[in-house]
Amino acid sequence: MRRQGGVALIMVLLVVALVTVVCAGLVLRQQLAIRSTGNQLLVRQAQYYAEGGERLAMAVLRRDLRQGNPSQPLDFLGEAWARPRLSFPLDGGGELHLHIDDLSGRFNLNSLKSGGEDNVAVQRFQRLLLSLGIVQPYAERLQDWLDSDQDPVSSNGAEDDQYLLLAPAYRTGPGLIVEVSELRLLLGMSDADFRRLQPFVSALPVEVGLNVNTASAQVLASLAPGVEPRSLGAVLAMQRREGFRNFDEFKQLFTADAVASGLVFGSQYFQVTTEVLLGDRRQVLVSYLQRGKDGRVRVLARDLGQDGLVPLPAKESEE
Repeated sequence: MRRQGGVALIMVLLVVALVTVVCAGLVLRQQLAIRSTGNQLLVRQAQYYAEGGERLAMAVLRRDLRQGNPSQPLDFLGEAWARPRLSFPLDGGGELHLHIDDLSGRFNLNSLKSGGEDNVAVQRFQRLLLSLGIVQPYAERLQDWLDSDQDPVSSNGAEDDQYLLLAPAYRTGPGLIVEVSELRLLLGMSDADFRRLQPFVSALPVEVGLNVNTASAQVLASLAPGVEPRSLGAVLAMQRREGFRNFDEFKQLFTADAVASGLVFGSQYFQVTTEVLLGDRRQVLVSYLQRGKDGRVRVLARDLGQDGLVPLPAKESEE
């Protein structure tokens, strides 16, 4: 009887141990499922908040156009859409940061499509490169990348015969570039040069000009040789005050020998960066928008793979 009782006790203990292991596994699996579901909900919530930031930017741009003259828009850095950063608190202690950039305030790379060595856009791009400390002849190589022939524009150019010698080999582009990152394919383009140049250039249709009301100091200095710092400072101050309405007003402060070709005072293309901080989740959405004269704002593209917003200096954060 004692042996049977001992065997029975051992069987009971084995059953209890087995049930305990199974229950522990079920509890662990349930906890993982709950955590996975929570993470998915947080990701989806952050995405919705980011899309909401995009919608808010579209509303801000529509209102800005209605307040002015839709047929001749005037966009400058003193307007509400151009504030350094819009910030909004979210439920649960999160934050949404929104920033709108005018892509027309950057040098349009596709403007090199229509000209030779004496083209105004080419000269401006060359000056921009030199001001950034970039000595490689990317202006000539970009011209060859954009054109449809196989004849280098100069000894500094590069066509298919040079790209086919690379490993891996490839050919020049099919025409206009649609994303600034395509610059990485130019012959000799280093990562350091690309990162230095990226904030000052855009890839827009050929006919889109440079908005001098939103251009940076580096881009403005590329408009003509020998730009004086005092003249440049006066233009930058005017950008934040009321902007320029025409080229004559611009020339009164920008005393360098600049030409009106390719210069505008309003914009259609904008880049919106929305950064959502929610719990331990960080979601960044970069949206490319076009605002037509009819007042409609269209989403041209979205990018979820970009870096977030750079922290603002203390002075701008307080403002």
